[in-house]
Amino acid sequence: MMKQNHISELRLAIIGLISMQPQSGYSLRKFFSTTPMGRFSSSPGAIYPALKRLEEEGWIAGAIDNADSLRPKKVYSLTEEGTRALHLELTKAVTREDIIWNLDGLILRFPFIEQLGLSEVLRFLTQFEEEVSRYIPTLENYLDGVSEEITLCGRLAMQQGIDGYRGMARWARHAIEEISTHRPDPTQGEN
Repeated sequence: MMKQNHISELRLAIIGLISMQPQSGYSLRKFFSTTPMGRFSSSPGAIYPALKRLEEEGWIAGAIDNADSLRPKKVYSLTEEGTRALHLELTKAVTREDIIWNLDGLILRFPFIEQLGLSEVLRFLTQFEEEVSRYIPTLENYLDGVSEEITLCGRLAMQQGIDGYRGMARWARHAIEEISTHRPDPTQGEN
């Protein structure tokens, strides 16, 4: 039974990676320590307890691989329950609250959404672009209202934030265009 409405970024990263292919704790640590996803943690003190909790909750199942070798390892696969939890997380609507408070979690969803098909990717990107574009005028209006009261550096910091959101909206529009014109390789199946 799913117990959470929100999946932490580390848990999402773990189940997302496991959904792509079974993983051991070591392979997850190695992936996190050698890619930009390392910001979610390459620490065994975070990864192994997260794996244990995910297994206890029934989202992943571990099986010993190479049991007869000197270095057997536990390899985790996503269960049906875990697949449902991941699907629910990936298909959640993009909200203004996400844009403001959970931007990293939103972007983390993006590489795993492709498993659900290009229509789901386009839905996510469209919602993302719309929410970001709706939020920009709010920030601009705020800056206009306080520009006489804040310091030069405060104004420039606020402008950097606005420019960052503009860049995200531009990225989403570009991604929508690229994905919309994507012609799948017939040998790769329909994704």
